[in-house]
Parts: sequence; C-alpha cells; structure tokens
Amino acid sequence: MAETIKHKTPRAEIGNILPHNGNMIAVASGKSGVGKTWFAVTLANALSALKQKTLFFDGDLGLSNIDIQLGLGISHDLSCVVTGKTTLNQIIRYSDKAHFDVIAGRGGTRGLASMPVGRLQILAEDLSFLSSGYDKVVLDIGAGINKATLILSGMAGRLIILCTDEPSSLTEAYALIKVVSDQYPKCHISIVVNQCVSVQDGQRTYDILRKACQNFLKVAPPLLGVVRRDTRIRDAIRNQMPLLARYPSSEAAVDVVNIARKL
Repeated sequence: MAETIKHKTPRAEIGNILPHNGNMIAVASGKSGVGKTWFAVTLANALSALKQKTLFFDGDLGLSNIDIQLGLGISHDLSCVVTGKTTLNQIIRYSDKAHFDVIAGRGGTRGLASMPVGRLQILAEDLSFLSSGYDKVVLDIGAGINKATLILSGMAGRLIILCTDEPSSLTEAYALIKVVSDQYPKCHISIVVNQCVSVQDGQRTYDILRKACQNFLKVAPPLLGVVRRDTRIRDAIRNQMPLLARYPSSEAAVDVVNIARKL
C-alpha cells in the first residue's frame, strides 16, 4: 500500500496558528464515494439525539448534498460566504428533521481548496468563533488531500477518516493519515469502516490499514467503529429523511449511534 502513495503534499500554511477546538469533529475520506456525507449527517443526528447541541458544517462544496439528503431547500449557503455576499452566522439553518443546525454548501461550486489562504483563514476563524455556542460541531470536509482539508483537520479536536474495504479507499485513507500525522502529530485520528458486510469484516479491513500505518508511518489510529451495509440507507436518502428518524433500529443507525456515544 505504502509504495503506491505518490501524492504531492500541500502545506496547511495557517492550520497551525488557528485555535484548536476540542468540540469539533472533522469527517474526511481519502476518496469520494465511501458515504462520507451520509455518515457525517447521521453522526450529527445521533449526537443531537444524545442531547448535544450540534452544528453541521458542509465543507464539501463541490459535491455538497446535505440539502438533498435532508430536504432543506436552502437559498443561502457556503458559496455565498466564499464570494463575500454574506457572513457565516447568517446562513445557519435549523433542520427540523435531524434537529441540528446546518451550514450548507452547494454542489457544483468551486471548493474551499480553491479559496485564497487569507479568505480561508477568515472563514476558519469565524467557524471557530461559532463553535463556542455548540456542544459538538461536525465538519464534513472534502475528499482527498488539499489545504482546506488539512486546515480544518488541524482545527478539529478529532479527525474521523472514513474508508471501505475497496483497495483504492484504503490506499487513499493511508495517504491522508500520512499527511495529517506528519503536519499535526498531536491530531487525534480515528478510523470508521463503512459499508461492511459484518462487524468482523470491518475489523479485518481496519487491520489491513492499521498494519500498513504501523509498518510505514509508526502510527496506529484506533478503530472508532464499523458501520454495516444497510439497504434502508438508500430509502432514507430517497425520502430525504435521516436514517435515525425513518429506521432508528436499523443496523447502520445502531452502529452510528454507538460511535456517537464514544464521542
């Protein structure tokens, strides 16, 4: 796995000077298509159900679908902040279905990685200020490795890296762990394996990633949890309902709630 990693590593020029927020949980993945946004939304919903006042920050602008998943019909989103039309606190929207506040992105727009460092710093500082009003802030950050991912990861008290058993997902997750652990040695990284046939299958997938990290990086991010494959996820998204509201006893819902309890 390690031999295939040839990423050019961007530097997070401002990440180390921004305040570290213990209540921020960043959710990232090495590649798209592993269910990152769904997991982040469901995690925020589970934290809210556990009486945690929660803010969801949709930092994955290019592939944003939080408004689709929750049926929010948002008119002002993060793209308005990026272009300077409004401020971050002015676009917060409450989700009646999921019971948490949302700062939404917009699909098809240029991502945070394309923002000038100065504007990205202002955005990060504003987000840090807003976080003081919440018990938990869940950051859904873009897939892959870029300056926005690294800056937001450096701000968060915990970074959850989501992966599946696909070789490309494991390779990209390894690359992300490598870069983040290099730039932020004290970052609390943990792993969630998604779309698993069983808990045992997820454990085996994690073991592959852990061994590669131990052998080549001398780090071993712990397994935070396994989320089992569940056909009811697709139905919930199609009906624009959180899984916990539509199928609270489903296997995937139970798995995410268990992860939320650990947090």
